[in-house]
Amino acid sequence: QVQLVESGGGLVQPGGSLRLSCAASENIFSFYSMGWYRQAPGKQRELVASIIRGGGTEYADSVKGRFTISPDNAKDTVYLQMNSLQPGDTAVYYCNAVRMMVVPEWHWGQGTQVTVSS
Repeated sequence: QVQLVESGGGLVQPGGSLRLSCAASENIFSFYSMGWYRQAPGKQRELVASIIRGGGTEYADSVKGRFTISPDNAKDTVYLQMNSLQPGDTAVYYCNAVRMMVVPEWHWGQGTQVTVSS
């Protein structure tokens, strides 16, 4: 059973920064992609950023230029550096890993709360 453990969430003022971490229980090279999703109250879960094996990245338009996803292969960890945070970034952030099998396997962490407020 794949385990993804997020950390690094918290309360930050507008304009501030946070770095989220997602530690995987397996070698992250075993996954086709890893990413971060978020879900605000009353809204659907949405993709924030993802990275595929080989290094290609994708970002939501709302976070381009402010957020950066990056892997640490030695630690089997994926980070999300979030800068210039805005109240609209407030949400529960979930780590995701996809393994390509006959039926793709999607794995999720338990989520970490990010609150941007003055």
